[in-house]
Amino acid sequence: MRILVTGGAGFLGSHLCDELIVSGHEVVVADNLYTGSKANIAHLLSNPNFEFIRHDVTFPLYLEVDAIYNLACPASPIHYQRHPVQTIKTSVVGAVNMLGLAKRLNIPILQASTSEVYGDPKVSPQSEDYWGNVNPIGIRACYDEGKRAAETLFFDYARQYGVKVKVIRIFNTYGPRMHQNDGRVVSNFIVQALQGKDITIYGEGLQTRSFCYVSDLIQGMTLMMSSNKSLQGPINLGNPREFTIKSLAEKIIEMTGSKSKLVFQDLPSDDPKQRRPDISKAQNLLNWTPQIEIEEGLMKTVEYFKTILKD
Repeated sequence: MRILVTGGAGFLGSHLCDELIVSGHEVVVADNLYTGSKANIAHLLSNPNFEFIRHDVTFPLYLEVDAIYNLACPASPIHYQRHPVQTIKTSVVGAVNMLGLAKRLNIPILQASTSEVYGDPKVSPQSEDYWGNVNPIGIRACYDEGKRAAETLFFDYARQYGVKVKVIRIFNTYGPRMHQNDGRVVSNFIVQALQGKDITIYGEGLQTRSFCYVSDLIQGMTLMMSSNKSLQGPINLGNPREFTIKSLAEKIIEMTGSKSKLVFQDLPSDDPKQRRPDISKAQNLLNWTPQIEIEEGLMKTVEYFKTILKD
């Protein structure tokens, strides 16, 4: 198959491209490099089955492909809060453009949605039938509501035009190729620990997150795309093992042998208190369960950051 990956030069997108190339597909990446990096796909540029197009999905794209993975959107608070209007346009206008392409070509399209559609949840774990608790005018709304609107568009295109849609909701994912300054908790803590700086924790560090290693997530994503036509989703993909932010920081300090100290700052606006997926649908319908334990995944991620910080 010839597969289009929007946002394919990003953290998740580049790992997805690796998997698709290894599986024998031709891959076309469309990315405007706002948060993505050519360095993430440098090893693929000489591959005859790989093509890179610098393109912003808020503009139409006309290609002949057999499937689309729509991953284009800034995913870290630092990036999406810096350019909130462009962020929501990427989610909404980008979805319209990619759905239009899928409709014209009569091909399947997968939307990389997010656990942020659940907002600051009042139930835990979060299952797909929970409608969420989102502040529509807060500083995170450009991302949260943009992704919620994109899901609406996907299901409306399926109902009105018969587009073959797949929707996954991605929970916190980590691993090599994370941007060192993206403000995400795993990359923040590892970089601060390796540099011997104080580790910044917001609030008391008692808010919880669940961390899925990137290879597990990519496997779930490709399983969803190859699942039968009737399975549209949404389906949660994430690791249900839950940690407090404070315990994660302590684990990383121990792993790196760092002398970093914990420093506590005010909790940002609308920061979720809990984040833990109910993955029973993914287990039952995709036969998918994360395999990489946090200790193994963190060690691989620490080794990656050691390499790039050395450079």
